[in-house]
Amino acid sequence: MFRFESPESFRLIILVPILLLISWLYGKWKQKKIRQSLGTRLTPFLTQSVSIQKRRWKLFLQSLCLLMMLLAWARPQMGQSQEKIKSEGIEVIFLVDVSDSMMAEDVKPNRLAQVKVELSRLIDLSPGNKIGIIAFAGSAALLCPLTNDPGAVKMYIESLSTSSVSSQGTNFEEALRLAKESFEHGGVSTDETSKATRVIVVASDGEDQEEGALEAAQKLSQSGIKIFTVAYGTEKGGAIPVRDGMGYLRGYKKDHQGQTVLSTVRGEFLQKLAQSGKGSFYFAVFGGSHVTQLNDDFDKLDKTLFDSQIATQYEEKFQIVLLFCFLFGIFEIILGDRKTNFRLWRGRFEVAKS
Repeated sequence: MFRFESPESFRLIILVPILLLISWLYGKWKQKKIRQSLGTRLTPFLTQSVSIQKRRWKLFLQSLCLLMMLLAWARPQMGQSQEKIKSEGIEVIFLVDVSDSMMAEDVKPNRLAQVKVELSRLIDLSPGNKIGIIAFAGSAALLCPLTNDPGAVKMYIESLSTSSVSSQGTNFEEALRLAKESFEHGGVSTDETSKATRVIVVASDGEDQEEGALEAAQKLSQSGIKIFTVAYGTEKGGAIPVRDGMGYLRGYKKDHQGQTVLSTVRGEFLQKLAQSGKGSFYFAVFGGSHVTQLNDDFDKLDKTLFDSQIATQYEEKFQIVLLFCFLFGIFEIILGDRKTNFRLWRGRFEVAKS
């Protein structure tokens, strides 16, 4: 079977006649300028060493090289093979804390920005997984249902902000409940013969959590859903900036007494949450290995076959076309544009050129 992978490249074949036309017009213009400078009697005498036939051959070879390049660009292919590609992995839902405390700048540029970078990196490290995104604070919202499209997931991660949910606070129980529903409605249907491994990754500073989260984590663990947690922030903490609609800093969040609120990470709660969910807890530090370790935890889990398809691969033949293009180009350079035998004028005498 012979085919072209990019047949649209043949639209550029119009460049070949354009090259011929430009070369012809340039030759006419050049002859005219020489006649104007040297005169009609002296011009034939001084240009007698030029071989018109060789110049035509050079133009033909140049056009042929251009044609070969366009042919190679179209990627000619011959022969084919089929390969069965399996898409397998686990189902993962990221629970991302978007409360005001995640805007604290004790880590640069802020906690939420660090979450975005590291979750995108985790997606790159673990291809094949089906991933969903839930933003939560006082309430929770499913931003991205389970999908195996990493580009779409990254887009939703980048859009995370404190306005992703309607109310502030840190309601872990509501977020875990929504994650369970998302697995049931968007995940692989499970029965006695097939079962998908399901994981929840909580990215939060653990601050201002409400009651009921640990009990909810235990129930999820009993149903086979593991919970991993990553704490963002520092024990020293940082102030929560308040910005206007243009992003300019107006000040820092204050309590009822007018004191600046200092947000600190609550790693103890997140650790207990991971223990209840039979997962692992990690403390995010700049340049740390927690993302790689979390990916290693994923690799240890049983994978589920999500999809399989037959992919047809063709053998590329553009290298042969480029080889001919190279050979034609070398021959065009070597050919030259002078006559092999002509009489060279030196002053008053003519000398035979060998």
